[in-house]
Amino acid sequence: MTLAEKVLDRMMSRDAFSKWMGLEIESVGAGTCKLKFVVKPEMLNGFDIIHGGVVFAASDSAFAFACNSHGRIAVALDVAITFTKSAKVGDALYVEATEQYLGNKTSLYEIKTLNEAGELVAVFKGTAYRTSRPVIEGIS
Repeated sequence: MTLAEKVLDRMMSRDAFSKWMGLEIESVGAGTCKLKFVVKPEMLNGFDIIHGGVVFAASDSAFAFACNSHGRIAVALDVAITFTKSAKVGDALYVEATEQYLGNKTSLYEIKTLNEAGELVAVFKGTAYRTSRPVIEGIS
């Protein structure tokens, strides 16, 4: 099992929110994470399309898994999201975090959410602060 997989296992074991959202991990690696979820009725806004907060939350989870994958606790410093397309009940959405920069104290990630047709639903950019503390004691 890789360090990124060990970190993900630890994080997911304590992440009730990501589980509640139904996020399924497709893959994780150093600085990357791919996940999937299906839009449920309780994820809709008043216009019967996915609530922006749901897309943001899924992107934030992928961001967290990717930026902590190196074994050091990393926390968000700054995030922004741009929405490009809506989604409806039953749509599968794919969220992919990709590391753009890894420094000693900060790192930068781009997280894209795509629908089943490969169309862009949102782009999330996040900057993380990297602490010196390990995610899992004794492993770094």
